[in-house]
Amino acid sequence: MVGQGADAPGSAAARALRERIHGSVVVPGDAEYDDARAVWNGMIDRHPAAVVRVADVADVATAIAFARTHAMAIAVRGGGHNVAGNGTVDDGVVIDLAALRTIEVDRERGTVRVGSGATLGDLDRATAPLGLVVAGGVVSTTGVAGLTLGGGVGWLTRTHGLTIDNLVSADVVTANGELVHASETENPDLLWGLRGGGGNFGVVTSFEFRSHPLPAPLYAGAVIHTRDRWADALRFYARWVADLPDEMTSIVTFITPPDEMMPPELQGRPVMMQGFTWAGTDRVAGERLVAPLAEFGPPALVAIEPVNWLDWQSAFDAVVPRGTRAYWKNCYFDRLDEGSIATIVDLAGRRASPITGVDIHHMGGAFGRVPEDATAFTNRGAAFWLNLYALWHDPADDDANRRWARDAWTAMQPHAAEGMYVNFLGAEGGSAADIREAARAAYGDRKLARLTALKDRYDPDNVFRLNHNIAPSG
Repeated sequence: MVGQGADAPGSAAARALRERIHGSVVVPGDAEYDDARAVWNGMIDRHPAAVVRVADVADVATAIAFARTHAMAIAVRGGGHNVAGNGTVDDGVVIDLAALRTIEVDRERGTVRVGSGATLGDLDRATAPLGLVVAGGVVSTTGVAGLTLGGGVGWLTRTHGLTIDNLVSADVVTANGELVHASETENPDLLWGLRGGGGNFGVVTSFEFRSHPLPAPLYAGAVIHTRDRWADALRFYARWVADLPDEMTSIVTFITPPDEMMPPELQGRPVMMQGFTWAGTDRVAGERLVAPLAEFGPPALVAIEPVNWLDWQSAFDAVVPRGTRAYWKNCYFDRLDEGSIATIVDLAGRRASPITGVDIHHMGGAFGRVPEDATAFTNRGAAFWLNLYALWHDPADDDANRRWARDAWTAMQPHAAEGMYVNFLGAEGGSAADIREAARAAYGDRKLARLTALKDRYDPDNVFRLNHNIAPSG
């Protein structure tokens, strides 16, 4: 049985750690323990021996050394979601980076340095008032660190690429406690691995990103169809995206939105939202592009207007509050044809929970022009992604919702392309062979070999294994 009290394995030693940490250490029996051990995914319920709320880089190195000395597993937690629950561990040490959320904008260089505990909301609030933006995700409560290390897809992907495509440098504390700087000129192989290889090589304490000008106000919004029009609207959407310029990024979402997001006649009804962001400076050109999409059907609702970036980035925050139970899957595919459209409409119509979402991301643009070997991320040629967000609240519904996500993913496999987005991998577990196969499926044989060589160099003992693991060759 897992230790769950003041006498849990390692707790006495962990209490002694407080004298060496500039931040704070929370252990079983402390008043704030249950809050400290909780993660975003309400399905994850684990009891670490210690949660080390680090105050600086030195604390990170101290926590790593302590855990290794006492043969305790290490979990690393940034500022956001991590649906797989890798930010906590039974009877081990959680390195909680939430306090490292300083953000420094260098307007002259056009770069932004971000602490690894920051959220996208923190980042946007620092950059948007200056007319700048860093390509990120679609929910402001997402942690910058986890999003970045897995890739980072969002409302500006076709315009500016993934978040990793804008990563200039990073500071990393390795398994032996060494602080390493990774950039194009200093440890470039490590920077390559951080661009999509996850948290396998150390604890990233800060990121430096390239920023971009941000139109203000932003031209963005959604065209909404009811279920009887989904297939026809998707067929039109497939034609609409065929020749879009880079400035237009779109995401199709199937969901039953919260009532406050919908007019009375659409409340409680499943809808398809064809969302878009126009990042061009020519507003009229964006309006001309969107006009056919907004007229087809006609749609049940057109919600398009100039919008503040901070409001747009947080528009879906209410859908994924902390404590939501979650299980996600992802696949890439190349064509919105009759087969894939029929499959997607069917699986979206059979969602096991009304708050579950199904997203189609239109890729290409800047994302597709990044050379395949430039990052650890796989398959720049994918035309579309399908993200399956199983979300629910009642523990009694766990099996039904996980089964829906797995069945939906399986149904898409005849249409799927190579690769998968590691940020959407669930906590599948399994044997060493299963874990290796998951890494091979995500990265392909050639990139996995290069990532394994990096793992051998920076973490040969697999200290950082509570992640979507790339095992060392040994």
